Amino acid sequence: MELQHVNVKIYVDGDLAIDPAKFIDVFHEWIREHTLDELLIDVADYRHVPAGPGVMLIGHEADYSMDNAGDRWGLRYNRKAAVDGSNDDRLRQALRCAARACQLLEEHFNGPEPLRFSRREFELFINDRALAPNTPETLAACRPMLESFLASALGHDDFSLEPRTDPRSLFGVAVTAARPFDLTAILETLAP
Repeated sequence: MELQHVNVKIYVDGDLAIDPAKFIDVFHEWIREHTLDELLIDVADYRHVPAGPGVMLIGHEADYSMDNAGDRWGLRYNRKAAVDGSNDDRLRQALRCAARACQLLEEHFNGPEPLRFSRREFELFINDRALAPNTPETLAACRPMLESFLASALGHDDFSLEPRTDPRSLFGVAVTAARPFDLTAILETLAP
């Protein structure tokens, strides 16, 4: 099974202590400064949508957002353009981009209202129901590959995967690591 459109959501650790409106200015700065490797185009404000996409940084290849889906804030990386290579390459690319964005946001918001992302919980999911329907068969086909990828990315296999059970939702898993992971180590491990 070839996976494309890999998404990663790294949760905020605890409650979001800062006003989500502050991400608008940060994302505009990322566009002006060419902070990320992708072509970034615009910022969209969806804070008015309950448990919605929050503040989105729209790009050509991918979108980033401070996302509140499921009433849980986190940084979401949504890959839109196809990525060459293997499934492992695509998972590596998405997790690396999400981890880098989290690292940049933590550096930006390191003052009296610090922002910290979880070092134990995140989601991996595929934003393409045609390629990866949310079925037990898809999970069975992908589980060994996901476990192998995560063991390599996290540097250990002490984690659990919780699949999404609603067949109407995107195929994906919530990852819970028993030991905290380090964003810098993940970036070094997943470097191209």
